[in-house]
Amino acid sequence: MTNDKKPALWIKDPLGIFAEAAERGIVVKDGGIVELVPAGRGPGTPDVNTFDAGAHVVLPGLINTHHHFYQTLTRAVPAALDRELFPWLTALYPIWARLTPEALDLGMTLAMAELMLSGCTTTTDHHYVFPPGVEDGIDIEVAAARRLGLRVLLTRGSMNLSQRDGGLPPDSVVQDEDTILADSERVVARYHERGDGAMVQIALAPCSPFSVTTSLMRATAALAGRLDVRLHTHLAETEDENRFCQELYKCRPLDYLEDCGWLNDRTWLAHGIHFNDAEIKRLADAGTTVSHCPHSNQTLASGTCPVCAMEEAGMRIGLGVDGSASNDASNLMQEVRAAFLLQRSRYGVTKVSHKDALRWATKGSAACTGRDDIGEIAVGKMADLALFKLDELRFSGAGDPLAALVLCGAHKADRVMVGGRWVVEDGAIPGLDIADLIRRHGSAARTLQSPG
Repeated sequence: MTNDKKPALWIKDPLGIFAEAAERGIVVKDGGIVELVPAGRGPGTPDVNTFDAGAHVVLPGLINTHHHFYQTLTRAVPAALDRELFPWLTALYPIWARLTPEALDLGMTLAMAELMLSGCTTTTDHHYVFPPGVEDGIDIEVAAARRLGLRVLLTRGSMNLSQRDGGLPPDSVVQDEDTILADSERVVARYHERGDGAMVQIALAPCSPFSVTTSLMRATAALAGRLDVRLHTHLAETEDENRFCQELYKCRPLDYLEDCGWLNDRTWLAHGIHFNDAEIKRLADAGTTVSHCPHSNQTLASGTCPVCAMEEAGMRIGLGVDGSASNDASNLMQEVRAAFLLQRSRYGVTKVSHKDALRWATKGSAACTGRDDIGEIAVGKMADLALFKLDELRFSGAGDPLAALVLCGAHKADRVMVGGRWVVEDGAIPGLDIADLIRRHGSAARTLQSPG
């Protein structure tokens, strides 16, 4: 845990809280949660400062388990509208190939800021586009995360199977296997932190079965095992992917994943829509987790992740906003509501509650990141918290404050704490000029989308 040597802070008498036996709030010290204060009691921790949370609903900090930060630069691109995944990608790859370090920094900063303002305290990112001049993409986003104070699990993504080799991406956005593996090892050695309270961690993440070679998939799994880091990729997102694997590899995507040495508890997968019952059981037995991305899946009409069936089989499920070019937003609290509505429409009111959706975005997402020090409000966990006010028109008349966040559509946190430090105060990120960021980011996006 971080050790800031500040006095303990009692987050006192919240309007609502997603925790048991904490009706009067929680006590935070040295970056962690040291006490839950039940009804009718005061804190046992001596010499506490107080933050009056009487107008706030308190959640564990939300955890985003799948994203592509750079895609904030290609939201609602006309050429990619109303397309399914494969033609959507082919429309966007040429634009992404023109990324510059400056544009990438703006895209990543804006994505993380948007996440933080939605109550996110930990995020992953799947960055797999490294055109010439942007080979240090992971270094750029580590610097941005440190400026903002956001906890991150950044994945060194990769693509090496281009169109000339039977893959989907153009030659301009792929790298060779040796370059990918060398840089993967470099960024793990330079940035990966271990233990409770880690602020920056690294995972390895070949993009998908249709954009990397079998050799790279196997080599990456071996490298992740040797370096003891996590693995991430897209899998079973569309029926097109299933057909691609059948045609190229003569097997279904999960069989291919297992053959490459990926079916284990080190791996978390994005989407997981098109698994059958037998495959879900295999995933559960292996301890592999899935990031559910409801907005993206609906936008691209990819299908619906069978979340309840997965949980009944023993799998752990997290939430991800996915790329801003498919979701077109980076708001994790809105993703909670989308997951709630999508899964309830599939499974019914008795199977899915607002608390399930909040659990997916917190404790479930923590499982995807391989961490047990975040994702819930409990003694010994990191003090990562999101505080929401119910002072908008949408909340007027709400009876249950916790349910209101999901049912009425909360979208902006008033306060966010990471490791005991406020990184959002009064709905703003201290020191970040949002208007200037929007101006510069918008200019970079226009240049990227309209070269020359």
